[in-house]
Amino acid sequence: MLVLGARGAAQADIYTWTDGDGTVHFTNMKPPSGKWKKVAWAEPEHGSKASAKRGSCERCDKVTATDRSPERFHRYDEHIVEASQLFRIPIPLIRAIIKVESDYDTKVVSSMDCKGLMQVHPQIEIELGTQGDIFDPRINIMTGTRELRWVANRVDGDLVLTIAGYHAGLGSLAKFGYTVPPYAYTRQYVKMVLERYYQYKAEEQRARASGP
Repeated sequence: MLVLGARGAAQADIYTWTDGDGTVHFTNMKPPSGKWKKVAWAEPEHGSKASAKRGSCERCDKVTATDRSPERFHRYDEHIVEASQLFRIPIPLIRAIIKVESDYDTKVVSSMDCKGLMQVHPQIEIELGTQGDIFDPRINIMTGTRELRWVANRVDGDLVLTIAGYHAGLGSLAKFGYTVPPYAYTRQYVKMVLERYYQYKAEEQRARASGP
C-alpha cells in the first residue's frame, strides 16, 4: 500500500514486489528486504488531467481563476448539498475538490480543456452523457460528483484512491496495482485535496457542535 509521506510532490522512490498470490504491493518507504524493486517515476498519459501542469508554465490553464470574492466559497452550497445527497459523497470532499481544481471559479479551463468548478474532463462529459452547459455550476458539480461516485465504487470507497482516481483516472490506478500512481502532480493533488478535506470536515463538525 502506498503511504503518503510529508514530502508531498517530491519524487521519492517507489518500491514494488509481487507476492506468491500474484498481488502487487507498492510502498514509498525504503524496504529492508531485497525482494522489493525500485519503480521508475512514470509520466501520465498525454491529454489526461494528471498530465496538466498548473501555474506559470508552458501548459498553463487556458482560462485562469480570477474570482476573488469571499462569498464564492459558499455561493454553490445548495448544489453541493444536492450532489452530496444524490451521489453519497461527503460535502467536505466535494468542497475540497472544487477548491483545489478551480478555487471556486466557474470559468476556469485547464490546458487539457477540463472545465469549470470541478474541472470536468471532456471525455468524462461524453462518458457520463452530460447535458447542458458544463460551465453551469449545478451541471458541473453534479457531473464531477457523479464521477467521484463512479471512482469510489471501483476502489471500495477508499478516500485516497478516490481522490487519486479522480485526477489520474482508474486506468492509472490499475496500472500500479490500485495504489496512488507515481505521478508527481497526482501525488501533489492528493496531498492538497486531503488537507482541504480535513479542514472542511473539521469546520463542518464545529458547526454541528455549535448548533442553531
